[in-house]
Amino acid sequence: MMAIFVRRLVGASLLDPATYEDVERDRGATLQALAVVVLASLAAGIGARGASGARPALEFFLVGTVLSLATWAAFAALTLRVGTWLLPDPRTRVDAGELLRTLGFAAAPGLLQVFAIFSGMTLPIFAVAAAWTLVASVVAVRQALDYSSTWRALAVCGLAALMALLITAMFGAIVAVASLG
Repeated sequence: MMAIFVRRLVGASLLDPATYEDVERDRGATLQALAVVVLASLAAGIGARGASGARPALEFFLVGTVLSLATWAAFAALTLRVGTWLLPDPRTRVDAGELLRTLGFAAAPGLLQVFAIFSGMTLPIFAVAAAWTLVASVVAVRQALDYSSTWRALAVCGLAALMALLITAMFGAIVAVASLG
């Protein structure tokens, strides 16, 4: 079981379409996909400490982890809606589980965020992890939504990512204001 999980993590990170097809078909991979998202969010929480300055480590860890999870959840939900309602391909047939499993494994590059804890590395590591995760998400969406065009998958992911970041920024602003008062 662990060997399959590691193989899928590596395949997803290497942008292997066959890995995403495997995960899409395997309903048993749902918990594995969830584990990837949670681990990547925890890595973001740990890595965010590198940018925290004087803020307490636990507070920054919790905020970083929650914001990461919220961003992924918003992105996944928006990707489903944009990909199936706004920009479907004539061959698009998907259920939420298939897309969530593939997007869960597309979060694998986010595990790198743990290394952002090192001073001066926070921004570059978060940028690389975010870009890599977005590219992995394009592959995941192309496979899960049965798109014939990578460009369509890129448009879906770009639009969903933009909307998810706006939602997360608003959520982050609310959390920041609440923590001040």
